[in-house]
Amino acid sequence: MVQVLLIALVAVLSVGLVYAMAAARVVKQYERGVVLRLGRLHDEVRSPGLTMIVPGVDRLRKVNMQIVTMPVPAQDGITRDNVTVRVDAVIYFKVVDAASAVIQVEDYRFAVSQMAQTSLRSIIGKSDLDDLLSDREKLNQGLELMIDSPAVGWGVQIDRVEIKDVSLPETMKRSMARQAEADRERRARVINADAELQASKKLAQAAQQMSTQPAALQLRLLQTVVAVAAEKNSTLVLPFPVELLRFLERAQQGQQPQPVGAGEQRPAAPGEPVPAAEPTAGETPAGAPPAGDASVTEQAFTDRPLPDVPPTGAKPEPDGVPEFDPELLPEFDPGPRSGSEPFTRH
Repeated sequence: MVQVLLIALVAVLSVGLVYAMAAARVVKQYERGVVLRLGRLHDEVRSPGLTMIVPGVDRLRKVNMQIVTMPVPAQDGITRDNVTVRVDAVIYFKVVDAASAVIQVEDYRFAVSQMAQTSLRSIIGKSDLDDLLSDREKLNQGLELMIDSPAVGWGVQIDRVEIKDVSLPETMKRSMARQAEADRERRARVINADAELQASKKLAQAAQQMSTQPAALQLRLLQTVVAVAAEKNSTLVLPFPVELLRFLERAQQGQQPQPVGAGEQRPAAPGEPVPAAEPTAGETPAGAPPAGDASVTEQAFTDRPLPDVPPTGAKPEPDGVPEFDPELLPEFDPGPRSGSEPFTRH
């Protein structure tokens, strides 16, 4: 009798141990357990730790609550300005409602992946190429809103969406490179022109300042010579020294004509005829006609030819009349004259 009781007790303990082993489940810290009892969702979501289910009646599904990093395959699309691009992205999401992730969608990972691809295609078609290259933050926010709207019903929360790379055709890359080069060339020319304008203003001011001091030009010349000689890759030849320039400058300044005052005579230049001295009051110049006879003009005999000056009051000769007519000359009167009187011509 005692032996039978012992055998029954061992059998019950064995059955209980097998049942406990079949009903015991361990839920990890980053997981949540969803229990389906006879196909129906159990109200309680199992927390991390050891939990028990009814073997054969309950079915436990574990849902990962960690943030999932999922790459979005590269998508080919045409932007709003008709440029073909290839864009890929990465999406970060996590499950916030384990029951909805199990009940509302068959495979929430696949669903999120497909939604990310379609949303990426849509955002490419609504954006320009410049926005894809420079304004990615705005596109990331729009892409996140497009994916997060349907994912809320699945118990999934979209944490962040990032566009990784934008691939352009080779022709577009060359066009953009030429555009960037032209823009930089334009800015370089504008900067160079501005620099030339400022330099011209400074040079004008420097020239105005140097014009007041002639020695400043010589000092500037010496500075230029020193600057050229410092390179030691050229030969500088001065045909004449600077001292010669200074001597010529002083000599030129000494030969400048001085203004002639009242009663003073300017010295005659080489080759210029010496003017006759003006007579003083009461004196009669040598060779002048006697006073009172204004019709006779006497000139001193010289070797110089007389100037061809028409007589006062003479009328211009008509065409065809010879310039010299002997009959028009006055008769020569060889009267007696003293030896002291000069030979005159009337």
